Amino acid sequence: MKRGARAKLGQDMGRHMGRTLFEIYHDAEFQIQHHKFMASGPGLVALKEAQAAGKGAIIVSGHFGQWEAVRAVIKMHGLESGAVYRPHKNRHYARRILAGIEAGGKPILATGHVGTRALVRHLRDGGIISILLDEKHSEGVRIPFLGHDALTSLSAAQLALKYDLPMIPAFGTRIDDGNAFRVEFEAPIPHTDSITMTRVFNDSLSARIMADPEQWYWMLRRWEGA
Repeated sequence: MKRGARAKLGQDMGRHMGRTLFEIYHDAEFQIQHHKFMASGPGLVALKEAQAAGKGAIIVSGHFGQWEAVRAVIKMHGLESGAVYRPHKNRHYARRILAGIEAGGKPILATGHVGTRALVRHLRDGGIISILLDEKHSEGVRIPFLGHDALTSLSAAQLALKYDLPMIPAFGTRIDDGNAFRVEFEAPIPHTDSITMTRVFNDSLSARIMADPEQWYWMLRRWEGA
């Protein structure tokens, strides 16, 4: 891309992320605006089937579009998804963002050993958890993302394999004027091995970013250290 196109992409990304953050801050209101969400995809059926069978499920997504739209649709269908979050050092921001995402569904589990134990209990008890897999994981494995190796966590796939749970990619893409969302639940990723499954997710998210690059949060330093 030429410099001007990159600058415009950065501006568009900033505008999208500003809207996203505002919506998360006011997630209780955002979640009930059902007219904004258009849901589709085989993964939603698979999610309902898993819940009907008393099984948990793992929803995997990224910092793309409005990821809270995914949990809003799950709520619309009478279910509830918790989420994993990374605590922030800014106490004001951390308080606001935690309150927002708690409105979208519980439990909200912090990264780390304590949160991981609670996550496992929640899944084994038949709960749903949503995980954003597009941040750098220093102890992760180098897996291609947008054509370049990136340190990627295998945790979601490992949990799916260990407890025989569906791992369902889902994305909430902004459409029209950006105030409505196409929420697509892809088919569960076939159970093979954790690296292959995670690469399938990376490829899926990469394709969506290539189609709508301004909707991904490019500030994650995704390839640092890879």
